Formats: sequence, C-alpha cells, structure tokens
Amino acid sequence: MQKLIKPLVQKNDTKIIFVVLDGVGGLPINGKTELEAANTPNLDALARESACGLHVPVAYGVTPGSGPGHLGIFGYDPIEFQIGRGILEALGLGLEVRKTDVAVRCNYATIKDGVIVDRRAGRIPTEQNRKLTEKLQDEIKIIDDVELIFAPGMEHRFAVLFRFPNDLEPDAGMLPDTDPQKEGKAPLPATPLSKSAEKVAKVAEKLINKVQEMLKTEEKANFILTRGFAQMPHIPTFEEAFGLKSLAIATYPMYRGLARLVGMDTPAIEGSVEDEIKFLKQKYNDYDFFFVHVKKIDSYGEDGNFEGKAARIEEFDKLLPQILELKPDVLMITGDHSTPALLKSHSWHPVPVLLKSPYVLGGLCSAFSERECTKGELGIFPAVNLIPLALANSMRLKKFGA
Repeated sequence: MQKLIKPLVQKNDTKIIFVVLDGVGGLPINGKTELEAANTPNLDALARESACGLHVPVAYGVTPGSGPGHLGIFGYDPIEFQIGRGILEALGLGLEVRKTDVAVRCNYATIKDGVIVDRRAGRIPTEQNRKLTEKLQDEIKIIDDVELIFAPGMEHRFAVLFRFPNDLEPDAGMLPDTDPQKEGKAPLPATPLSKSAEKVAKVAEKLINKVQEMLKTEEKANFILTRGFAQMPHIPTFEEAFGLKSLAIATYPMYRGLARLVGMDTPAIEGSVEDEIKFLKQKYNDYDFFFVHVKKIDSYGEDGNFEGKAARIEEFDKLLPQILELKPDVLMITGDHSTPALLKSHSWHPVPVLLKSPYVLGGLCSAFSERECTKGELGIFPAVNLIPLALANSMRLKKFGA
C-alpha cells in the first residue's frame, strides 16, 4: 500500500485528527455491546453524517496485539512489519535503543506457590512501580557481561534493555513471553527460539530469579512476567510514507513508543483524556496529523468490566464536542482492535470506524456501534486503508495514472 500511496502524496494545509479509542469494539452481553449500551449522543450524531464501516486489524480471525493493531491503523502492514512490544515500551519510556540491545516489556505480577495469582499485581500505583523499578536498577546493573537498563512505566508495566557488548544477530531476540496470559498457571520458561537467542534466554532467566528473590516480601508485586522480546527494526517514517508532520498525544508509554517508532513527535504527557484534548488544542497549528490515544476503554474490557468500559466510552463522548470545535478537515474515530468484556481480552472482531469530512455520503448509520457501522459506505476493509482514506478526504492524494 505504501508503494502505491507515496508517489501520490501532495502537501496542503489540511488538518487530520485520528482518535483511537483503544479496544473500543465489543460483543453483546444481555443483547447489547458496550458501544450500544453506552449513552453516546455526540458519537451517534457524528456517525449519522460520517462515512462508517469496520476495519480488520490484521486478517480475518487473527487477534492482534496492541503493536500490530496500531501499525495497521497507521498504514503499515502488520504482517510485513512485525515489532515486539518490548521495543514499543522502551521507546515510549524514552530509552535509546541500540543495535546491541534486546528490549523486553515486563509486568509486575503476584505469584503464590509457583502459580500466578494476578498477572498485573492489582495494577499497582505508578509511584510504587517507580520505587520498585529504581530498586531493581540499583541492585541489578549487569548479568554476565550484559548491561541491564530499567525504565518504570505506568501501573504494573516497566521495560528493560539487555545491552550486549557487541552487535547481535537479527534473531537474537526470538524468545516467547514468560507470561502465560492467564491466572492460575505457572510462569513459562524463557525458551530461545534460535541459536543466537540462547544467551538472551540465560540472562532473562537469571533476571527473573534475581527479581523474585528481591521482591519476595512484597504483598502484590512479588514477581515479574516478561513479554515482547524484540530488537530495533527498520521502518519508514510516517512523514516519508504519507507526507504528514505528525504528533502523538498518548499518556501510556507503549503507544508513544509505537508512534515514535514511525517518526511521530511523542512528547511525554500525563493526565486525563481532557488533558490530552487541551494539549491537542495547544499544538493544533504546529502539525498536519494528530494521533490521540484513549487507553482506559481497553483496560476495562480486559478486566471484563462491561459497565466500566461503557462508562469510559461515555466519558469520551462528553468530551467529543471539544475536538469538533477545532473543525478538522478530517476526523477519524476508531480503535486498534476489539476488546470485548465478554472475553476479557483482545479479539479478532472487526473494529468500528467513523470518518468525517466534506466528501463522504453519510446518512447511512443511525449510531456509532458495531452493528450500525456494518451499514456504512466503507464496509469491512483492511486497517491499512485508513490512512489512505484520510489522505484522500483531506485532498492530499493526486490522481493515479493518466
């Protein structure tokens, strides 16, 4: 797709706002999805005048992680560009990732009698995370000849860089997660999937054992689960591919990391969704494209909290008029994947999409929901087509061919 689009790109002064309601898609409980159960008058009114549809993040039946989900909606084929969450977390936390590094994203977790009781340690406060991670950095600086660099994230998340003394083979980071993805199971071993990953696996096992000994008296965060071992990939920047000067507005480090990976400006910001919108207003004259990430909808879906997820959608709906006041040339609202509370996890289900511009049919959907969006003019389509649609509707694509 990028090879087709790149020569067609033309610059102008239009503004594109791209809102990602993380994990917004759902499934019915008592007959309604979270979007259908939520009171969303502003989203529904916008859907009635917009082009609507559903996107498939990776491929039919494939459940995406947050990395592939965001790469797809940013216009990068997530099958071609496979990027581990460790890189995204490390970049989002401001770490410099080198060719000699393997990055891994970690969860603080609760373990009892060798079995995981809580994969997220009760979502410990971010301040407690910071103190624990600083403790780990003070005590664990080198394992064998590998330097370890820690960075605290939000709640239960943190990142670690394994910095080797020499450049690594391309498959040195090929290790599966030690997180089994379910409570009630034992952690998985750090098993190398390639010859060159054997040393990384040994360092990982030693790290896990050292941390377990250090945190054994903690009530909740007494263990770590490693996820998304990865090395730094080569990927064209968003501006190179699509001609857009872009700003990422995201409070969670991993999503800043993904945006930074594709060359978006990624200032570290904190606060609520309303704070994100205030920041959007402050920077509105400085960029062409604005990625605004709303996280907590996904978190409640993963917790199986249907009412909480619907309430977070309602919170965004109340703030939507503040975005509309900016009168962007194109406004897109979607998610990176579906996270039905029914499943308590990401899922393979297509994700609702809304696209507002002067150049759409509109008038086909009565609300913004999974079922209503099936009636829209966009149909069900691959996520990688979202950015080309935004470019076309902002008059940023020339005609193809004679």
